Amino acid sequence: MADTSEEPLSADELLDIVDERDEVVGQARRDDAYARGLRHRCAFILVRDREGRVFVHRRTARKLVFPSHYDMFVGGVVGAGESYDEAALREAEEELGVRGLPAPLPRLKFLYTSPESGHSWWSWVYEVRWDGPVEPQASEIAWHAFLTEEELDERLAEWDWTPDGLDAYRRLRLLDGK
Repeated sequence: MADTSEEPLSADELLDIVDERDEVVGQARRDDAYARGLRHRCAFILVRDREGRVFVHRRTARKLVFPSHYDMFVGGVVGAGESYDEAALREAEEELGVRGLPAPLPRLKFLYTSPESGHSWWSWVYEVRWDGPVEPQASEIAWHAFLTEEELDERLAEWDWTPDGLDAYRRLRLLDGK
């Protein structure tokens, strides 16, 4: 069931603020980190089903960053004191609405800088396979489907994608030689 409330999602989460080497230099609330353009950490998880299709979704209009955009990753910010690996598993299970997900495998790390705002975050990209049903988190995900890579590639020019997810996906494809 889709969440139709117009209120933005909570911005009270405490984040580690990091420098250009991804070393912690302080902490801030999520909304303050966004408002002040403070560099923080994010985990991106590419989820594939048993046929190798990719979980794709449209974010809700309530998302603080890139509302109503499509994304080929689940994930989000890494909380203060949390590791990237812990955040990847937590975020993937929350957004997919599942328990017992295997540990996502880290694939690549990069510093993302938003062309629109200049904000940046260190990003670890993971991949995981999930063969069971999903019940996506209604407050985060408005629509979802598993798409083949060919179907996903066809929609890259048609849909409004999260810029950080699109950047991560292109980097992952290059890493895989595609």
